[in-house]
Amino acid sequence: MGQKCLNTLKYTLFVFNLLFWVSGCSILGFGIYLLIQNTYGALLPSSPSISIGNVLIIIGTVIMVVAFLGCMGAIKENRCLLMSFFILLLIILLAEVTLAVCLFVYESKLERYLGQELQEGLRQQKNETLKLWDKIQQNLKCCGVYNASDWKPSVPASCCEQNTPDCSATANYFKDGCLDQVKKWFESNFLYVGIGTICVSIIQVLGMSFALTVYCHIARTTKLFVN
Repeated sequence: MGQKCLNTLKYTLFVFNLLFWVSGCSILGFGIYLLIQNTYGALLPSSPSISIGNVLIIIGTVIMVVAFLGCMGAIKENRCLLMSFFILLLIILLAEVTLAVCLFVYESKLERYLGQELQEGLRQQKNETLKLWDKIQQNLKCCGVYNASDWKPSVPASCCEQNTPDCSATANYFKDGCLDQVKKWFESNFLYVGIGTICVSIIQVLGMSFALTVYCHIARTTKLFVN
């Protein structure tokens, strides 16, 4: 009976990590695609390496490494790999909690920093940055970081509500800034973001529990075999 439970946990942990490994590969590939297509880090002149593509590449790589350790540790019944998997998952979980607390405590400072960085990137008026702003403003139906005055003296056509070049004559621009639009989107989807975060945390805790259970059972079996 004990061996059947061990096999069930072992293969559950293996399948669980295999799915995560595939997910990590997909995230990594999507991050590389975004990095090749466009670099949103150009919007932040002081931190050009911070872009959606780079973040996804890091996340995808971490998921692949952790999932690989879990897969191999489970299928090979290797205690070293299982403990490494457990420790890495614990570190990631603690890092997520720390990040969430920091974002909550320093929300206003972070928002102020992003606003200043985006305005600085906008003022530099680089072709790459302008193209990115055109896409963002058209998709989010916003203008500038806070409002159209961020673009003075020349407001781009992508700020026009009807997307017509002559709307500058009537100043018929989008009223909301892009930073405010992003905040509104996040606030309107806060429940889904919270549910997703909780689900990921539960999955991580389950993975840690399965790994520790298999580890302890293997250690106990090995000890009995040696004795």
